[in-house]
Amino acid sequence: MSTTASVSNRRSLVTFLVGIVAIVVLLTWTAGWALPVVIFAIILMIMGHEFGHFITAKRAGMRVTDFFVGFGPVIWSTTRGETRYGVRALPLGGYVKVPGMTWSEQIDPADEHRTYRAATYPRKVLFASAGSLMHLVMALVLAWVSLTLVGVPSSSHIGINSFTPWDGHSRNAAQLAGMKIGDQIVSINGHAITNSTTLVKTVHDSVGTTLTVVVARHGHDLTLHATPVDGRTLKVNGKTLVTGSTSQGYLGIGLENQVARTSILAAVPSSFHTVGYTLWLTTIAMAHVFSPGEFSSLFHQVASPSVATSPTVENNRPRSIVGIAQVAVQSAHAGIGVLLEILMAVNISIGLLNMIPMLPLDGGYVAVSTYERLRSRRGRRYHADINRMVPYAYAFMTVLLVLFLSTMYLDIVHPIANPFQ
Repeated sequence: MSTTASVSNRRSLVTFLVGIVAIVVLLTWTAGWALPVVIFAIILMIMGHEFGHFITAKRAGMRVTDFFVGFGPVIWSTTRGETRYGVRALPLGGYVKVPGMTWSEQIDPADEHRTYRAATYPRKVLFASAGSLMHLVMALVLAWVSLTLVGVPSSSHIGINSFTPWDGHSRNAAQLAGMKIGDQIVSINGHAITNSTTLVKTVHDSVGTTLTVVVARHGHDLTLHATPVDGRTLKVNGKTLVTGSTSQGYLGIGLENQVARTSILAAVPSSFHTVGYTLWLTTIAMAHVFSPGEFSSLFHQVASPSVATSPTVENNRPRSIVGIAQVAVQSAHAGIGVLLEILMAVNISIGLLNMIPMLPLDGGYVAVSTYERLRSRRGRRYHADINRMVPYAYAFMTVLLVLFLSTMYLDIVHPIANPFQ
């Protein structure tokens, strides 16, 4: 690279980085910190997807001429070896370019052995599937991080999330015993509390009896003594808690399943289970999205605002990239654990969508390679005519475009209510 080109390239990089910083500052100032974080996460997903294609192509001996994030005009690029790396103006995806993706492409005979079409069937399939496999890897990492560093609500970790004020009492029985919001109830009278049902029954059956309650607070166990009060003698907002002849004990606490972290090793199989289950649910949901009934429903939602804002319809409609970003931003405000779950689900959805066996998606190239493999015979390699598949590809892209525009319109005009409130 010449000195002039090198200086120009550095200036382009500096301009690009300054622009990125300015955009982040502007977005943070106008929309808060969550939106830049979500956009950054989505860009990382795109880069991860393309890196999967890139590294498998390199390992398979294929020639990679381009590795770009985004589409449209080039904002910045640099060439290292035989590959040009860069960023384009529209961050709507990315691509890795390997020569010879079709049999009609003209290739220098000296480079033919490093094309996609010259690769063996397993290498073709691995290259085409690598982006979606990377999404699964990223989903597994997010699930593992969520389980080990953040934790998930556990039905065996029962905690206090509120106190019920009793009429005529400055403090209820739990407050008198020294309990605090956030305490985990570990045991009562030496018996471990592993579910809320056992806790409630024990308290209800212990009117007037002092209970020895062990709670976990800030990593330490504390022993407290609490005496349940007969609910028939208590009023909340003027209403008696319990009516009838049978007494029931109350401490005046609201319960929740507290977040529990999983050990590093135990989180590995749990991550696979979580991702596998989410993949199964996503497959079912995606089959529904591409059904005629769903397209009919979207048509009615676009045509009729009353249908679009119906809670039943609204909660079950597919979302565009705008809607996904909205949910991700809302989940970020709900907690880092919720955001990680949403990003995991987004990775799985993108990976699964890309494996639909239709060109120009990655799954289409897998399908074509598989078809060629099945039609080939010893000493005679079958070459599929991609041009004959173009009408089907256009039809499929039309379906995707209708789905994209319909869901984007609905997400902008009739945004779904925050599901985390």
